[in-house]
Amino acid sequence: MQRQLKTSLLFASILWIGATVASGQTKEAALKFEIAFPESISKSQLTGRMFLAISETDSIAPRLRVRRYGTQFFGADFENLPPGKPVTIDANTLGYPIEKLADLPKGTYYVQAVLNKYTRFERSDGHIVWMHNDQWEGQDWRRSPGNIYSKPQRVTIDPTKAQTIQLEVTEIIPAVEVPKDTKWIKRIKIKSELLSKFWGQPIYIGATILLPRGYDEHPKASYPTVYLQGHFSLRSPFGFDRDSTFTAAWKSDDFPRFIAITLQHPTPYFDDSYAVNSANNGPYGDAIHQELIPAIEKQFRAISKGYARVLTGGSTGGWISFALQALYPDFYGGTWSFAPDPLDFHNVEGINIYEDKNAFYKIHEWYKVPIINTRDHETGEARLTSQQRNVMELVNGTKGRSGEQLDIWSAVYGPVGDDGYFKPLFDKRTGEIDSTVAKYWKENYDMRYYLEKNWAEVGPKLVGKLNIIVGHYDNFFLNFGVYEMEKFLESTREPYYAGTVTYGARGGHGWRPYSSVHLLRLMAEHITRNAPPDADTRQWQY
Repeated sequence: MQRQLKTSLLFASILWIGATVASGQTKEAALKFEIAFPESISKSQLTGRMFLAISETDSIAPRLRVRRYGTQFFGADFENLPPGKPVTIDANTLGYPIEKLADLPKGTYYVQAVLNKYTRFERSDGHIVWMHNDQWEGQDWRRSPGNIYSKPQRVTIDPTKAQTIQLEVTEIIPAVEVPKDTKWIKRIKIKSELLSKFWGQPIYIGATILLPRGYDEHPKASYPTVYLQGHFSLRSPFGFDRDSTFTAAWKSDDFPRFIAITLQHPTPYFDDSYAVNSANNGPYGDAIHQELIPAIEKQFRAISKGYARVLTGGSTGGWISFALQALYPDFYGGTWSFAPDPLDFHNVEGINIYEDKNAFYKIHEWYKVPIINTRDHETGEARLTSQQRNVMELVNGTKGRSGEQLDIWSAVYGPVGDDGYFKPLFDKRTGEIDSTVAKYWKENYDMRYYLEKNWAEVGPKLVGKLNIIVGHYDNFFLNFGVYEMEKFLESTREPYYAGTVTYGARGGHGWRPYSSVHLLRLMAEHITRNAPPDADTRQWQY
């Protein structure tokens, strides 16, 4: 019996050694990176996430090459890290697109580290969370002012050999340079008292405003406003001064006179808040409508009536513009929503949150099929699976702090978890879906379900105001949410919604049936047609 036991242990040891050698991860052949910051950067301890970017070229700084289809990178959290003590990136650190350091091909690379600083937020709901505090860059750790990076370093990597590569982050990203105001472009930025109270830290929101031709020459004129929704940007609305065709039209004699506005409302979770109140982000809807827009309308001569405020935007901005029109039906007079994020949650970038058990694959009777997250609209080729997309987000940040798409949906649409961060719709490592969270999403932010449930009340206020535009081959499958929304809208009676849904036969995510110039002409006609009898529309039609 003792001999048999010794034989079994010996055999098990041989198997373990063989498997370890085959994987190239013996204790002696451990590749790792050690990354620290010096006292000259901070004498105090820091909390955050350390990133390591690995690139085959230095034509662009490695950290700036990190993106969905970008270069290799790894990430590791750290807490109360003193100067000089390194954060280790090793075999236990998750990476993307290659998940394991040991699987990197042998070769010469350019490497760069970035320290993403977290801030302690003592929220008014009683939770304490550590997150990156946006510095007016749009929640991007690669470019955020105050983050610290190392100079790119050329190294030869052989994962089969023991190697420790040491890096030091010494370069501080400078503050964002906000473009100066001009005759045409003005900017406003305010501290939101509502959001600052919720987060326990100063939170700022703002806007970039494009004024119409003749604004200074017609001091008694007030103008309709178009709110262009979308990701964080300090650029001028509609590409003014970048798109020569639009710029020429805006300055021409016969173009509609609008005040065009893009809003900035980044959160600790993402580059924008989706402009609604939510349990995890706080009262962004209230802040925008009770603080920011009144400040804009007070400073600039905007017509502060619902008929004269219209909305548009694409993708994220498509959802925001549609949701704001639905949730604030009297405040806005119409929306043109392009390729909106899922208006119905039966297809969330391939995931049916109501019927699927797992976010990474579809389960059929005898087999599983990976869920496709992104497709090429011209060829139909799968570009990214749901699992790959979620690994990428997890490398960008744990606890939903990636600043990426699926995490912000959970932050906006989902409940707060016991730890103060959002309660995820699904486990990012296994894909298992939490049906209780799916139900919360439905009851609070499924726009198709919201309108169906509340049509008797909000329908009369939305007649003729809802316009959706999407390609049939949207790269993120967003057309399927539009299909479900259209089914409901076309079923409405007393009143019928009387809006439009427009499809592009082979259109991808960026498909547009007309230009911004044409869109604004449509909006001007819509506002004039729906203005109350006592409205003087001639004042802005000079």
